[in-house]
Amino acid sequence: MSAVNPAPRRGWCPGLARPMPTGDGLLVRLHPVAGRLTADQARAAARAAREGGNGLLDVTARGNLQVRGVTAESHGRVVAILGGAGLGDVRHDGGPQRLTLSAPLAGAECLAIVAAVEAIGREVTGLPAKTLVAVEDETGGLGPVEADCRVRISGSFPSPGDPGLARYRGKLWGGVGGGAGGTAEVSPAPPPPPTPSHKLERSRASPRSPGEERRAPPIVGEFEHGSTIVSDSMGERALPTLQLALATPSGPIWLAPTPAPTALATLRALLHGLAASGARRMRALSDRQRDALLDDLDPGARPSPSTARPAGLHGRTLLAELPFGRCDANLLDRVAAWSEAHGDGHFALTPSRGVVLTARNDTDAAALRDEAAAADLIVDPADPRRAVAACPGAPACASGGTPAQSHALDLAAAFAHLVRAGATAHVSGCPKGCASPSQATLTLIGRPDGRYGVVLDGNAGTETDRVLTFGAVLERLESTRITATLHDPSGLRDAFREPA
Repeated sequence: MSAVNPAPRRGWCPGLARPMPTGDGLLVRLHPVAGRLTADQARAAARAAREGGNGLLDVTARGNLQVRGVTAESHGRVVAILGGAGLGDVRHDGGPQRLTLSAPLAGAECLAIVAAVEAIGREVTGLPAKTLVAVEDETGGLGPVEADCRVRISGSFPSPGDPGLARYRGKLWGGVGGGAGGTAEVSPAPPPPPTPSHKLERSRASPRSPGEERRAPPIVGEFEHGSTIVSDSMGERALPTLQLALATPSGPIWLAPTPAPTALATLRALLHGLAASGARRMRALSDRQRDALLDDLDPGARPSPSTARPAGLHGRTLLAELPFGRCDANLLDRVAAWSEAHGDGHFALTPSRGVVLTARNDTDAAALRDEAAAADLIVDPADPRRAVAACPGAPACASGGTPAQSHALDLAAAFAHLVRAGATAHVSGCPKGCASPSQATLTLIGRPDGRYGVVLDGNAGTETDRVLTFGAVLERLESTRITATLHDPSGLRDAFREPA
């Protein structure tokens, strides 16, 4: 039996070695690179859930996998099973086990950039545990994501090749589907600490003239694709182009697009700056700290907003969402079997709390969709469950005052006519709002007495004086079928007016 390390109180994330206490036992979180799993790794996770947990697992909004119901006595068994499958923690300094989030349909170039960013992040000591870099390419975006930095990719490598051959500084990143088994090594060369400056407004509003000297960040690495080394000396046209953004309280600040080595050097400096600042998130930096990071960096135009792909078939690739991110060990075993029967034995976890599988041909793609639908996964973009976010709630979470997930299923059915008009809902077992920080048309906030605080067009942090039982919420939702007006097309404001 292994000792369970005590967890810090704030600003941390659970892992394999350091689980988190919850209402149904300890929660172990796995952080596979790019969310990719092999069928064997998925079976190992299912086995760990059966033998060391309560058989339940969650997929998170960052595409990670959680094993629930682990005990102090069974934790050592879980560590042995998952560590042996290459799903162990990759760092032990409190930093992020997984730094990046990428779109489910990410291409080879995007996955190569993900590998490079993960390698850079592992060399940055003191990086806050919740740091997130969102990486997107032209095959599909992530939509609104609360990321510290964003990376947009355009262009392609000279020789696309197999994404498993993508390298950073000559170290093979072992197989896109290999989970935590693949690593990328970089030689630390910390940049000089940034000096305070007040040039932010100049850099944002007054780009340099073509002849004006600019201090470029040092090139910290190069990409190797197959037998071709792609370095800055080959010229900008031979390199993928990246555009970076830095999170602020008022929205991201976008920088000018640059070749990948230059952009990655800039990202590395930004992450070092965050680590040195003492802030937990990039948006929490002071104006002075942000000015120092952005000094001598050229501003860029804001790109078009990215859009996440909905559930369903996209060519031969199936995006199947788990209702509220929950599955059990048997279902995970079935997904692993689908990946082998219809694909290449790999699949990925998605930010929409589901799985993405690519079939060998159109016939296998149709079979994947049918099997996922039969297992009650969401494969229809019009499924009303897609519009409802929910945490596990009570009794799985000690903070939950209500059974949020079971209530969310009933709410989705009652909410379906509003979903068709674009409405969204969030059922939170407590005021923390872990399932979604975003505003929703209707938010229910669980209370210790089992009732819900009701918020319209807000989030779990919004104050409210409406408190109702869940049954009363369903009754008022039913009334919206006849209370819609020109001023309130959904009928929600009229339905939830006080008094009842």
